[in-house]
Amino acid sequence: QLQLVESGGGLVQTGGSLRLSCATSKFAFDHYHIGWFRQAPGKGREGVSCISELDGNTHYADSVKGRFTISRDSAQNTVWLQMNSLKIEDTAIYYCGAEDLRITTAESMCVRVSADYWGRGTQVTVDS
Repeated sequence: QLQLVESGGGLVQTGGSLRLSCATSKFAFDHYHIGWFRQAPGKGREGVSCISELDGNTHYADSVKGRFTISRDSAQNTVWLQMNSLKIEDTAIYYCGAEDLRITTAESMCVRVSADYWGRGTQVTVDS
């Protein structure tokens, strides 16, 4: 069973910043694309940003382009999501997901909101 552990969520004011982290194993880092997804109250889960294990290519949802940055640290087996200029509509539970890189691309993973494994999530609340 592949484990994904999110951290870094919290309460922040509009315009503020947070950095989320998704810690996993070296095996996961070598064999899976990793992505960030979110689910707001009463809404479905959506892909926020995903990063390719093969070439580092990234994909962002239109709603976060220019504000969020995804990155990975192979030494720590961690994927980061830097979130700047946060808005109230960014309030959600943020989940880390991993999908087998042999069967998909990072962009497809985000667009389809698909993952083989999910973390438990971390709450992000943006308050005015």
